[in-house]
Amino acid sequence: MNRCHPRRALFALAASLSLPLVLSLAAPSDALAQMAIVREAPKDVVLGKMTVLATPAIDMSGKPDRLSPGSRIHDVRNMLVLPGALTGRTVPVVYRREDTTGLVHEVWILTPDEYTRLSGAASANGSQGVQQFIATLAAVWAARH
Repeated sequence: MNRCHPRRALFALAASLSLPLVLSLAAPSDALAQMAIVREAPKDVVLGKMTVLATPAIDMSGKPDRLSPGSRIHDVRNMLVLPGALTGRTVPVVYRREDTTGLVHEVWILTPDEYTRLSGAASANGSQGVQQFIATLAAVWAARH
């Protein structure tokens, strides 16, 4: 007792095999979608050097500090880095604190060249120094892909 007609089975097989192809052509790929994303430089950040001692304990520019619960550390490609991968290493960073607790919440790792450029801009005094730091940070972020 054969209830499946050969033509219907062949049509169903062809449709199931071609559906992923049609969907992949219709939807943009992840690579194309990522090229359209423009990342802006983080706002309200401080320049420093971070050493992860034992998570959540860190040393920020020579002073003991702590990472907040749920803190995020971004590498130079904006990928998340676990604090344990940085244990014992000192890395140049810009970071942001939580408003309520004052703990370090978000960290972006810099290259040594980026750190040098930003520390030169941060050394200027007054509001002009702040403006120069923001402009240099925007230029550093624009150079990243």
